[in-house]
Amino acid sequence: MAANEELTDVVVAVARESDGKRRLTCAEAFALARRFDAKVVEIGRICDEQKIRICKCQLGCFE
Repeated sequence: MAANEELTDVVVAVARESDGKRRLTCAEAFALARRFDAKVVEIGRICDEQKIRICKCQLGCFE
């Protein structure tokens, strides 16, 4: 489980705060998944748990 904690720590560290909300771009989420050999859905789960919003979605789903 240490790997999951490490990934969570990295996602939180990379997320930027803006208007009182933490945000992570879609491209950053994909890059973290590649870097840590994780599934993108795992990055999304961590973002949900940590209340980090995905922004600048590559599909246009999130602004």
